Amino acid sequence: MPIVKFHLIENLYRKQRTFLFSTILFSFLGILSAQEIPEEFKDKAETLVQLQPRTYESLDAELQEEKRDTVLLRYFVKLSEEYDYLEGKAYALNHLGMKYRNISQYKKAVGFHEEALAASEEANNTDFKVLSLNMLGVVYRRTDAIKTALDYNQKALELAEQVEDPSNHIKRSINVALNGIGNLYQTLEQYDLAILQFKRALKLEEELGNKLGLAINHQNIGHCMEEKGDLEGALENYRKSLAYNEEIDSDIGRVICKNSLAQIYLKQDMPYLALVLLEPLQEESKRIGDYSITSVVYINTGWAHTKLGNFDEAQSFLEEGLEMAQNRNIPSNILYAYERMSELENTRGNFKNAYELYKKADEYDKQISSATNLRYMNDIIVKYENDKKNNQIAVLAKENEIVRLRLKKNQTTLLVSALIVGLISSILYILYRQYQNKNEKKVLTLEQQMLRSQMNPHFLFNSLNSIKLYIINNEQKNAVHYLNKFSKLVRKILEASSQKEIPLSEELGTMELYMNIENIRFSNEIDFKINVEEDINIDNIKIPSLTLQPFLENSLWHGLSPKDGDKKIQINVKHKDRGHVTIEIVDNGVGRTMAEVNKENRVLKRKSLGIRITKERLANFAKDYQNKFDVDILDLFDEYGNPNGTKVVLDIPTI
Repeated sequence: MPIVKFHLIENLYRKQRTFLFSTILFSFLGILSAQEIPEEFKDKAETLVQLQPRTYESLDAELQEEKRDTVLLRYFVKLSEEYDYLEGKAYALNHLGMKYRNISQYKKAVGFHEEALAASEEANNTDFKVLSLNMLGVVYRRTDAIKTALDYNQKALELAEQVEDPSNHIKRSINVALNGIGNLYQTLEQYDLAILQFKRALKLEEELGNKLGLAINHQNIGHCMEEKGDLEGALENYRKSLAYNEEIDSDIGRVICKNSLAQIYLKQDMPYLALVLLEPLQEESKRIGDYSITSVVYINTGWAHTKLGNFDEAQSFLEEGLEMAQNRNIPSNILYAYERMSELENTRGNFKNAYELYKKADEYDKQISSATNLRYMNDIIVKYENDKKNNQIAVLAKENEIVRLRLKKNQTTLLVSALIVGLISSILYILYRQYQNKNEKKVLTLEQQMLRSQMNPHFLFNSLNSIKLYIINNEQKNAVHYLNKFSKLVRKILEASSQKEIPLSEELGTMELYMNIENIRFSNEIDFKINVEEDINIDNIKIPSLTLQPFLENSLWHGLSPKDGDKKIQINVKHKDRGHVTIEIVDNGVGRTMAEVNKENRVLKRKSLGIRITKERLANFAKDYQNKFDVDILDLFDEYGNPNGTKVVLDIPTI
């Protein structure tokens, strides 16, 4: 028997013995705890089962602190049964199901939620029926049983939307169901449709002020963007989700978000940064007990070590992550583990092993995405969308029939038709004119915003204040020198703002003036250079006026301002291909991650709108060219993976 296989079996038996011992100990402690139910809780439970409130919100308000204690929940189930209090029983059983779901004991979780659903149906209570159906959908989705999960989520959504005056809990339940529909679209790889569902739920969560729901929906949107290849968009949403989870102090939310951020860093070939996030998550995720997350953390840690060439460590983490997924029957995680193990063997040069692992991954992929399930899910989606539309169509059909009968009896049918055609034509023409005006207004607004961003009061105040200090210190020569530069810069900005495009040479000259003036604020510490490759005629290259300044300002404000030591900015103009040149703006600042942290810690936060405006202006300007403008912002790192500045890359068409 191979050594690796022997160790895997040995670990499996060891973990089984540990799990069995933990289960016996947990049961024993549960028996002891059951005998020591606090008197305060007994009194509260007695009062509740006698009053028998019927809504989830009223029960949750009373049991907010106790609903995470399985011993107290079991006591409340027993007491509710004695008093025939079905809503109380359903409440406690659902929360017991959630507890077991979050430690990956899905079979027990299903049992509790099904018992809660039966109690809810016996009580004929929509509040608890919707909750139980949604919770069953979540558990089955965790185990990749998509068909069953969709059945439950669909039933929950239909019930919740029938409530005429929904409570906040019913509204939350609608959002949970919408998330289920969104996850379905994800399974079908229809990510744009999934994002629409999640954004709809996001809007409802904002109205409810539910930060947990906001965190979940931003996480889901981030996952869709990651699958589409929009890694920057995914990072933005994962960071928002992490911020909400920090706000509500959710341990499991933090683990999920940090793992997702690490996965993006791995896709961006930044394994050092990924490991910084992943290593603390190994014990944190185990402490939480949700091994569907823990297994992915271990698999991603193995992936990071693969990229770093630590093959033995990579294999160890990947095997442990695979074992967790297999022990808890999580097919999607098993598939992910085999894919990463195949990549490891391929990197090692063991192509036969890589191929065998790839075949195993393919088998699980077919198991998860069987044609039957996909057809079933498509039918569910079509049915859900059509049910709503059919009601509207029925109403419209009835109205159309009435109109048709009236027109039949009316001798002025031709006149009415002509009027309708004329009206529609007029509306279409008005809409077309509005569209044209809107576009023209947008271009004008962008130009005005760009001018304001160049002439912002902060820059003017700093510049004039610096010149004032030269005058106060009787440095007349410096004062005249910089006043002359400042007046030239203002004149160039005003002249450029009235032109749609200017030669690149003029733009570079304006930027040199701008940097000379801004350098006063940094005591002339900044080493600023402009490098133009040979054979590039910058007089013949056209560029939208005042394009580069927002990127220079961003480097100064966020990159170099908080940095100690040498400070450099370079503008490099290079050949790219026959139709483009590349303009690079490179700084050796603190990098975007640290800049974001500094910005959050500031008392006065300054919004940087110039880059967004510039991108929109470039998009509009590109319409006149066969080739498009392209803007990329890249993080720079040193050989140890530490942030080492930022590079902005603009591809400018020359024909």
